[in-house]
Amino acid sequence: MNILLVMIPLSILLLSGALAAFFWAVDHDQFDDMDTPRLLPLLDNSPPPAAKPTRVPPP
Repeated sequence: MNILLVMIPLSILLLSGALAAFFWAVDHDQFDDMDTPRLLPLLDNSPPPAAKPTRVPPP
């Protein structure tokens, strides 16, 4: 029963920290563009890697 005296305030403290982090993220526009980041891997704007010349060992 004594563990409840520790766990209840600790859980309230963790909950308030999570809420503070969430509201900080909302206030700093972290959730403005939810569509573009998931589409970035599908875009192929990078050039293909250059082919390395193969070296033939001397006979």
